[in-house]
Amino acid sequence: MVNPVTGRLLTFPDPQQISLSIRASALIFADPESKKLLSLIERVAPSDATAYIKGETGTGKELVARHIHSLSSRRNGPFAAINCGAFSETLVESELFGYERGAFTGAVSTKIGWFESANGGTLFLDEIGDLPLSTQVKLLRVLQEREIVRIGSRKPIPIDVRLIAATNVNLEEAIRAGRFREDLYYRINVVPIQLAPLRERTGDILPLVRHFISIYKDRLHSTEPELPPDTLRMLLEYPWPGNIRELENTIHRALLVCDGNVLRPSNLNLPIIQTVFQDCLNSTHQTETDMCVLEKIFAQLFEQGHDELHDLVIRKLILQAYEHSRMNQVQAAKLLGISRNVLRTQLKHFGIIE
Repeated sequence: MVNPVTGRLLTFPDPQQISLSIRASALIFADPESKKLLSLIERVAPSDATAYIKGETGTGKELVARHIHSLSSRRNGPFAAINCGAFSETLVESELFGYERGAFTGAVSTKIGWFESANGGTLFLDEIGDLPLSTQVKLLRVLQEREIVRIGSRKPIPIDVRLIAATNVNLEEAIRAGRFREDLYYRINVVPIQLAPLRERTGDILPLVRHFISIYKDRLHSTEPELPPDTLRMLLEYPWPGNIRELENTIHRALLVCDGNVLRPSNLNLPIIQTVFQDCLNSTHQTETDMCVLEKIFAQLFEQGHDELHDLVIRKLILQAYEHSRMNQVQAAKLLGISRNVLRTQLKHFGIIE
């Protein structure tokens, strides 16, 4: 198959050689930037060094962490993954370090934490920037002393765990704001791994598309559809703000609604404002002064027509401000010139937050 944008011949990994125990998006490194990342992973995986994975939501941070584990000497040990933002401040310490019977009301039996569960293997702490400062202090001590103390106990328990941390926020900014400890940052930032967003590694897009088609066509008991040039072009030019996760969901949905054996652009159901915005930017030159970029975008949108144009425009504006502010609601509200309460109402309305 030929890439309709670059004109180069495309090659794809054999889906049969990809382990389905984890999503193969972690193992597809077709883009030059991804190949550099794979080279780094292969160099650092055999060590026990703490790795720190940075990247936008949906770029596959846990998948890369699992790949590091699978290439390490700990691959036969457990791999435990925990989202630090999924627990309240009162629960997160008991989840990480465990507790003894009677340590607090409701502790009717002893429970081991995630560090003990991952003993001899790898512990992946996603969204580590969400940890409260009090827990950050205890985590730092665990990493320094290589032992944990359960809540309600005074007895240290030695642990042998490799830590991989990840976040989609800027920890350097969090340190300056007093939300993250600088000493913990240096402790986890031994091997920094930066995952580029999908829009910056377009060489991975079509191999990922082929892989997801291979997976979901089997699950749906359908045949592999043809991808005409206009579909390929849309897949390559769309900016994928949700990254690999959005691409996977898009392909899954497209196969469900695909009529016949051809997957058409309309089957992708990509937000019209995204594609029109990209087209407008690609065709607008600095010498054009008759109409600003926004006016050109709106003119194209009006010509195409859309029943939910108002919501599409507002949602995109809200989402862009929210992502630009790195999910900081106060900063996003300031960018938009609205109150934080109004912003939260909009974020909930569009399903961006709960």
